[in-house]
Amino acid sequence: MEHEKLVTMANQIARFFLAQGPERAVEQTADHLQKFWDPRMRHQIRQHLASGGDGLDPVARDAVANLPAT
Repeated sequence: MEHEKLVTMANQIARFFLAQGPERAVEQTADHLQKFWDPRMRHQIRQHLASGGDGLDPVARDAVANLPAT
């Protein structure tokens, strides 16, 4: 999957959870990505973040940074 699509999806998830406050949104976004994204998708978004993370909103960026390595 192209990283642009993953960035869009991660940002949408982060915006959904933002109503709970920034800290909780980071936790919930990371939890959602861990539970519902395929391991390959998580790997790709982590690689994108490691390459600078262009386009990731702050909550999505922090959530991806908090994903456990697999």
